[in-house]
Amino acid sequence: MGHTAFCNILLITTKVIVSVKKLGSTSRAWLKGFHVLFTAAWVGAATCMILIHFASNPTNGIEAHGALSALKLIDDWIIIPSAIGSMLSGLLMSWLTPWGFFKWHWVTVKWICTIAVMLFGTFFLGPWLNGMEAMSAANPQLVMQDPTFLSNRLLMSLSIGPQMILLLFMVFISVLKPWKKATIKG
Repeated sequence: MGHTAFCNILLITTKVIVSVKKLGSTSRAWLKGFHVLFTAAWVGAATCMILIHFASNPTNGIEAHGALSALKLIDDWIIIPSAIGSMLSGLLMSWLTPWGFFKWHWVTVKWICTIAVMLFGTFFLGPWLNGMEAMSAANPQLVMQDPTFLSNRLLMSLSIGPQMILLLFMVFISVLKPWKKATIKG
């Protein structure tokens, strides 16, 4: 399924759900199911990317390009759409259910983490990955000595662990709901 088809399905789903003022129990269950599905895809794909990143030990640019092409494919076709789907379904759940955005501390923390993870992925991890993949395709003979390539690889290696920890943290706080209801002073 291409990006366009995925976005169309997501848009139609969003329009159908938004047309309902408050969700009934069946609609809420469907929305929660989609949220869990998108989140599972996001965490699963991130796990695969970490394994490929650390298991591949390229000795030349051609091997590096192969591993980076696989990572870029997973990022473009699974990570990005599932992260957007998870965020949009979470947005709808906060908006159309009693959970709200700021009524519960765990929901607020989850929103902060979601935004942080998505922004870091968009402005750092994605450009590092795309840059390394392009460099390895353009100059496979010398890419393994390129300072920018090596710097990006190191930065990515140091960043994907904390990124994954935040994803797993969000999963666990969704299940455990560890903090009490927020008290809004007014």
